This record gives sequence, C-alpha cells and structure tokens, in this order.
Amino acid sequence: MSIELLCKKLGMTQLFIEDGSAIPVTVLEAGPNVVVQKKTDETDGYFAVQLAFGERREALFSKAAKAHYAKHGAGAPRRYLSESRLTADEAAGLEPGSELKADIFEAGQKIDAIGTSKGRGFTGVVKRHGFSIKKRTHGTHEFFRHGGSIGAGSNPGRVIPGLRMAGQHGNARVTTLNLEIVKVDAERNLLFIKGAVPGHPNGLVKIRKSVKSKG
Repeated sequence: MSIELLCKKLGMTQLFIEDGSAIPVTVLEAGPNVVVQKKTDETDGYFAVQLAFGERREALFSKAAKAHYAKHGAGAPRRYLSESRLTADEAAGLEPGSELKADIFEAGQKIDAIGTSKGRGFTGVVKRHGFSIKKRTHGTHEFFRHGGSIGAGSNPGRVIPGLRMAGQHGNARVTTLNLEIVKVDAERNLLFIKGAVPGHPNGLVKIRKSVKSKG
C-alpha cells in the first residue's frame, strides 16, 4: 500500500533534456494535502489517513463537514476529501494537521495516476469500442457505422450481457500504471509526469507509488 496524494491537473507542456530532445509532460499541482483524520487498527480496524486538498468557500460546506474538520484540528474545510489506506509503518509519522507536499516523490520514480476520464457523451460503437466502418460500396447504405449482429435468433434468443454496444463513453475512473516523474518542483508543489494523465484540466488526480513497477 502507498499513500495517494491528491493533485490538480494543470495541463500538458514539454521539457527539454540535455540532448535537446523534448519530453511531453503533464503538470500536476501536488498539494499541499492536509491530514484530517488518522485511522488505526485499534480504533477502526485498519490503518488509513484522510487527506484534504483544494480551496472552497466555507459557506458552501455543511455543518457536519465543518464539525468533522474542527473535531480533528485540521483547520478550514477543503474542497476534496479522500481516504488513503496505509500500512502501520507508513501511518506512523502522520498526524492530523500535518501537510504532505510534492517532495514526497522524486524525479525518476514510477507512479500510478488515478483520475476520471473526459466524458464524451453518448457515442456509437466505432468511437466507443473501435469497431471497423463498413464498406461504402456494393450496395451498402444507411448503416455505415453500425455494429453487426448482437445475438442469435433461436438460441440463446437474447442479447448476451456485456456485449459491446453504443452508450456512455468516458467519465469513468481510469488508472494509468507505471508513469515516470520527470521533474519535481518542491517550491511550487508541482510534479511533471511523462506522458498523459487521465482527466481534464483542473480535474482531480490521485498519485501513488507504482504498485506493479519492477524498478
């Protein structure tokens, strides 16, 4: 397990390295994250911390949310609140009110990015699943971008669940594994991640240590 730092996706740019080549990177504003609550095996049956991130007008929070922050001495309420499961050793040095910043990561480290993909609305099978477009010759008409058969007639006589069809595209949780941190700007709390990261600009992204990296 590893802590999942809450970040805001600022957009994409490029960095030039010593040999002159350009590396496409996604820029994330990585904190500061405030520890709101610490859960332990004795009190809750598992180890975890609640992290808060982002600004929002205090008038928009409910009384329950304000009371939750005040109870644990975490300061003003934040826009996002998320729980991160940890091991006992990882949670040992974290207490309510402490801050986590971009410097918990380092350049060259492999990470996983978790975000919500861009919503594309209702799309057909060609855009949603990559189906081939039918030939536009030999009498084909009207059904150029439609799917084929969706099931047999007599047996089983129904549409099999999970069949790839038109529908909602995007706006779903996406985890991109084994991304590389190219640069860490500790002063401005910025992470420069090689390649693309799920989500739209200003969207919430969670960054954690890679769970499948062999490095």
